[in-house]
Amino acid sequence: MSTPPVPAGAGATLLALGAATLGESGGRPMEPAVRPAWPGATLAAPAYTVRCGPGDNLAIHVAVAGAPPGSALVVATTEPRHRGYWGEVLTTAAEARNLAGLVIDGGVRDVAALQAHRFPVFSATIALAGATKVGPGSVGGVVRVGGVDVRTGDWVIGDADGVTVVPSDLLAEVTAAGQARAERETAYFAALRDGRTTVDLLGLDASAIEHDG
Repeated sequence: MSTPPVPAGAGATLLALGAATLGESGGRPMEPAVRPAWPGATLAAPAYTVRCGPGDNLAIHVAVAGAPPGSALVVATTEPRHRGYWGEVLTTAAEARNLAGLVIDGGVRDVAALQAHRFPVFSATIALAGATKVGPGSVGGVVRVGGVDVRTGDWVIGDADGVTVVPSDLLAEVTAAGQARAERETAYFAALRDGRTTVDLLGLDASAIEHDG
């Protein structure tokens, strides 16, 4: 099944909505362990999926060489995950290929350099030990990263709150739901400043809470 064409400016729209809003609007939030590798990292790009062999990053090197410009590598690793699967060398290579960023459920290193490059990286850990480069591994297909199945072409949105995946065939639907949620929250902010309460605005049942004393 072919996916609908991507609207111009889709990345900027998704980034403005943010991972949390999209995760509450039909997107699929990754597990909290997948976090920004450096403060301020943000990402919104279509995924190019990678599966690494145990403690090995050959598939990542192959993906950097072949991924479409503008895409973000989304990498599944296997034990041991506490390896530096990515660092400044791969960052420099990815920038030269105009890749948008990295999401990985393993470790990365050279964090100060990643921040200096301003290259968006979201990882499960920071690790010093290097990875081998002999395989096996694969690129493309479905990978499970951060508890979420990701296909090449799905969108990954990452910011300070974490990473959310938006399937490519649900992009328009999730974006519209996210925009509607953002508009509702903007109205809530104004009402709260005027003295309303969240209990009132959200229609919460306060009788479920006991008052001691």
